[in-house]
Amino acid sequence: MEKITENKNFLIRGSQFGDYEYFARWEVDPEVTEFLSFDEDRTYEDVVNEAIVWKPDGSVMDLAVEDKQTGKPVGRLILTRVDRHSDSLDITKFYIGEKEYRQKGLGEEIMKLLLEYLFTFMHMERVSLDYYTGNKRAMTLYEKLGFKGEGIARHATKKDGRYYDLHLMSMLRTEFFAK
Repeated sequence: MEKITENKNFLIRGSQFGDYEYFARWEVDPEVTEFLSFDEDRTYEDVVNEAIVWKPDGSVMDLAVEDKQTGKPVGRLILTRVDRHSDSLDITKFYIGEKEYRQKGLGEEIMKLLLEYLFTFMHMERVSLDYYTGNKRAMTLYEKLGFKGEGIARHATKKDGRYYDLHLMSMLRTEFFAK
């Protein structure tokens, strides 16, 4: 198990083969995927195949969020465009999959843990992310964390044959440490 970072409640680690069963279940749950670009017909094989393609690339980090008490995954993080030269990356996907963990403020705790790791240990200069129009919970969380709006990418993603706009945000290292 590749431990990335942890606090008293959660461990963020590299995804393992056993995690993909959880991911496949969560990634067809409409409560999880409402604002994520996963098609309705997503399968376990799709989840595993993506991970196999990403492994040798190095520009993608596929991470699981594990509850330290139970030892079970409760969420997923996918970081893309990991650029060690420019010290930047994109938080492409973040969700809490287990129903009993949702809407309890844990997203903020997990994001703070991740951002501390990215800015302190990976020495990132810039971390970006985006969210769907209408996802007020994501917007509120990201603004609270200190992300700054950069604009809207029109028809930037596609889900079930339909295009969606994405609101772009970023945080710089100085902004993280000023908070």
